[in-house]
Amino acid sequence: MIPSRWLLILGLAASPAAMPAVQAQQNTPHLGFVLPAGGRQGTTFQVEVGGQFLPNVTDVYISGSGVNARTIESTRPMNPMMATQLRDRLQELQKLPMDPAVQKEMTDIRVKLLIFNNTRLINPVLAENVSLEITIAPDAAPGQRELRLGTPQGLSNPLVFCVGQLPEFSEKESITVKIPQASNQPGTNQPANIQPQISQPPTDMKITLPATINGRIKPGLARPQVPARPGQPFTPGDVDRYRFQASQGQQLVIAASARELIPYLADAVPGWFQATLALFDAEGNELAYDDDYRFHPDPVLHYQIPKDGEYMIEIKDALYRGREDFIYRIAVGELPFVTGIFPLGGPAGANTEVKLTGWNLPVDKLTMDAKDKGPGIYPLSVRKGEVDSNQVPFMVDTLPEAFEKEPNNSQSSAQRVTLPIIVNGRIDQPGDWDVFSFQGRADERIVAEVYARRLDSPLDSVLKLTDATGRQLAFNDDFEDKGSGLETHHADSLISATLPANGTYYIYLGDAQQKGGAEYAYRLRISAPRPDFDLRVTPSGINTGGGMTVPITVYALRKDGFSGDIALVLKDAPRGFALSGALLPAGQDKVRLTLTAPQVQLREPLSLKLEGRAVINGREITRQAVPAEDMMQAFAYRHLVPATDLKVSIRRGGGFRSPVAIPGEQRLKIPAGGTVRIPVRVPTANPQGKIQLELSEPPEGIELREASDLQDGTEIVLQCDAAKIKAGVKGNLIVNILIERTVTPPKGGSPVTRRQPLGTLPAIPFEIVSR
Repeated sequence: MIPSRWLLILGLAASPAAMPAVQAQQNTPHLGFVLPAGGRQGTTFQVEVGGQFLPNVTDVYISGSGVNARTIESTRPMNPMMATQLRDRLQELQKLPMDPAVQKEMTDIRVKLLIFNNTRLINPVLAENVSLEITIAPDAAPGQRELRLGTPQGLSNPLVFCVGQLPEFSEKESITVKIPQASNQPGTNQPANIQPQISQPPTDMKITLPATINGRIKPGLARPQVPARPGQPFTPGDVDRYRFQASQGQQLVIAASARELIPYLADAVPGWFQATLALFDAEGNELAYDDDYRFHPDPVLHYQIPKDGEYMIEIKDALYRGREDFIYRIAVGELPFVTGIFPLGGPAGANTEVKLTGWNLPVDKLTMDAKDKGPGIYPLSVRKGEVDSNQVPFMVDTLPEAFEKEPNNSQSSAQRVTLPIIVNGRIDQPGDWDVFSFQGRADERIVAEVYARRLDSPLDSVLKLTDATGRQLAFNDDFEDKGSGLETHHADSLISATLPANGTYYIYLGDAQQKGGAEYAYRLRISAPRPDFDLRVTPSGINTGGGMTVPITVYALRKDGFSGDIALVLKDAPRGFALSGALLPAGQDKVRLTLTAPQVQLREPLSLKLEGRAVINGREITRQAVPAEDMMQAFAYRHLVPATDLKVSIRRGGGFRSPVAIPGEQRLKIPAGGTVRIPVRVPTANPQGKIQLELSEPPEGIELREASDLQDGTEIVLQCDAAKIKAGVKGNLIVNILIERTVTPPKGGSPVTRRQPLGTLPAIPFEIVSR
């Protein structure tokens, strides 16, 4: 046994009556799409939400104010088991004497099977649907919101929902089934073999401008399938078309939102709906086409109408795919659209004059007021009449700022700067280099960082640092910023280097693709390191029972060499919430910890705030953790996509109590190459099955070797493999509680062993120590 000062006493009691409540935390709702993905101010309309585990939706939550929603009905499309039951029923009906009722039932079954066979979903996780009625107030702020659903099993993930300003049109999805006239075959009492015919006419809908169009590219009707990858069929998608009248001279902007609505698809390549836009005249001539806008996957067209007449917009997937979650919104009209700004940022506490470029803009410059703004990135837009333009990012910082001055294309013409500095500039033309010189000292550490792609500039930057002789000291093309969850090409550059001697040094900035132009703007920071950090916490929606404990994950986005400890705390949390293992150890970028909820049941989800605190250069720094969803893209890549709130839903109590005490030392010492024994108070037996414990995602080298019953609980034995984990490593161990049951199938057969999750112990902080 370990010494008493190291005892970890976890007070966890379970009763059989409480177990159904614990089991109810499984299968929480997951949303895959919402259609339409938005609506106009001052309107009421219906939407369809598709996903998984959506029965008995009780609540709808939309972030911000001015938008209300209620559920209308839930439906579950036919699945293969239901189709088999219908086929069995059809065979039974064929043996019965024919009468009108039997014939009608047979026809109804054939129609249902025909629709099922021709419109089955590619992805079963989108099979359940919920209809909502949404009302948007006339004064609701336009822009993106987050929509979640609540069920008895918990709160769903968030989806983008847009509040728009333009008249809205929605694609009319329809399937037509034609049933031939039934007649009995001569000499029998059996009906003729009725063969319903199914068709899905192409969308060719008329709209008026300006407008926002809502629709989706669904799988086409059944046809020969071409395998896209082993085990996954490919169903060609449809093509949607919209006709409208336009006048000569109109400057049309046609902007699609697709990947913007659903950022990542785990099971698709590419990992999003890759929309394409085309504009045709009345004779079918293609006038404009786009499959992306600069580095954004969603396409945008700008076209001046040459003559009065009818025109047509066409949208489809670039690879001719179709899926239930290929949702889009298209804004079309003489809309204001900002294509670029300069500079890309300005100093905190001051006004900055910003020059605008774009289409249909009412002004070519504006003043960005940052007098009350701290460092960060803020949205910037303009308004034409009653319509807002798209938003572009504007960065605010506290360092001194300057503008790039040409000519500065070489070392001999380099622009002299004094550190620290932020330079606002452009790569004016293809092949251009901007060169900056500064005075440095021996052993001085400097950081040069470009903000361009993260500020919506098409620049794909490269940076290099040289000494006065031209010798290269550092080079970087792409630097990954994990805080930019929507970026798939991290095109901004960062270098960090220690200067070898006193003297003059040069920073070269160019475009990796040898491109350039007025829109290729950047902000270049050159300074000493500014150690700092940002935080992300996943998931953004936490579902638990009263008194239960759930794991969460916190990511540290460390900056400029900061590697210290980060203490994690809940800010202004209601009484009863507690974190366990609330330390992100030095040098680590990720930690799993646990959140314990109070012994209550909440009617409405609440928002929590989690902060990180660290001492940097003798001063305590506090940063709020941004809620995020850990999303997979294209079967392999993971992204932290920011959300608005960290929502917590507390349902019925689960029968587990919070930790009673953790006396003595707060961190469990595990000897490298040895074992440690920990008594924990959990039920050792239960009428419904055997209680088991297991580690959840433990670090490599630590395993739960055995668990044995004690008089008042359980003793677990942890073993450490010194070849896989070294002394000094710190972290948390998460222990799951499960119940193992042997179930005998009702119709006989071999017994089946099943394991049901019951809960989680509060995180156990540990440290590997030398023996």
